[in-house]
Amino acid sequence: MSGKNIAQKAIARMNKRITNEIFLTIQNDRELMLEYLRAVEASGLDTVNKTIGKEVKKAYLLTNIDDREDDPSCTLIQSHQKFE
Repeated sequence: MSGKNIAQKAIARMNKRITNEIFLTIQNDRELMLEYLRAVEASGLDTVNKTIGKEVKKAYLLTNIDDREDDPSCTLIQSHQKFE
């Protein structure tokens, strides 16, 4: 197995949980969490979370796969789309 193959496998695994990682970053950063709470108050939880998910997909040029994560470690979301 080459370094390229290992990298591709690791990237594929990360892509499946990237949304959870982004929400964990928000959750664990005091400033981002405050901004998140204000956005939720202004626009609603579903709207804010869907927008963040779409921005993650766009920023990393990801494609949806036919699978969802229904038990993310981040407490800000109950589930999220997985990507490849």
